Amino acid sequence: MPKFKKFLVGAIAVLGTALLAGCSNSAKKQADSGTPKSLNVQFVPSVSANTLETKAKPLEKMLSKRLGIPVHVSVSTSGNALVEAMKSKKIDVGFLPGDDYVQAHKQHAADVLLQSERFGLSRPDGNWTKKLVHTFHSEILVRKDSGIKSWKDLKGKKISIQSPTSTSGYIFPIAELKQKGLDVPRSCKLVTTTGHDQAVLNVLNKDTDAAFVFEDARNNVIKDNPKIKSQVVPIYYTRAIPNDTISVIPSLSKSFREKLANAFIAIGKSKEGKKVIERVYSHEGYVKAKDSDYDTVRKYEKISQSISK
Repeated sequence: MPKFKKFLVGAIAVLGTALLAGCSNSAKKQADSGTPKSLNVQFVPSVSANTLETKAKPLEKMLSKRLGIPVHVSVSTSGNALVEAMKSKKIDVGFLPGDDYVQAHKQHAADVLLQSERFGLSRPDGNWTKKLVHTFHSEILVRKDSGIKSWKDLKGKKISIQSPTSTSGYIFPIAELKQKGLDVPRSCKLVTTTGHDQAVLNVLNKDTDAAFVFEDARNNVIKDNPKIKSQVVPIYYTRAIPNDTISVIPSLSKSFREKLANAFIAIGKSKEGKKVIERVYSHEGYVKAKDSDYDTVRKYEKISQSISK
């Protein structure tokens, strides 16, 4: 009997160790499965961070309800800061503009999940249409009475631009005009402006001769100046630029990405959800996207960077 008891105790100990190891491995597999127990979502600020965060907060409950896990929404200080946060896995999901997404993907910090949809615009009046589009354009604006009729007249002129990482406020117009034969940084005087609305006002007030802005940035100042569209007019439109992304860190599983994509798409289609995303970024919905959708951004970035050098 004593021998049998020793055997039994030993067997139970071995079995217990195996079960504990199995539980440990199971817990580890669950942790490494790419299915998070909570989700951190962050936005790049387009307006005051506090204002944007207040507008975006309702997404927490909407996403949590569809995903079955806690969701925390916040606003980063900049696009670069969001990329770094995703790189260190402090943030799981980022609302990244095309240029920031390209940089994040290059650093293995993000994969694109969805593209935003917005209403299209009619030309040249820049009024909203009812057609949903997942791309936009950059345009060059001048005063109607400036005498500037085309991009060829920009040589030697003073131009309002955004930062060198802005797709519509710098990269696309700079790259396309270079391809047409105008080296803007060397042939024109560039004035870096904070905000596309300010760039429009610079042209209106004759502080600069032209402005590189997203189509149609005049809508952002029309409440203050209803006559803006008759005073400041477009002379050039670039190729289509892919809309902002909803990007995820690479470690998220395929199954969770699918669940997350469906959640955002459903939110964009719901009455309550549409109101929230309209207030945050003027988004009207989301469509699935792939990395190659942003190849044009990569191509134009290389051109603009080579000019800067």
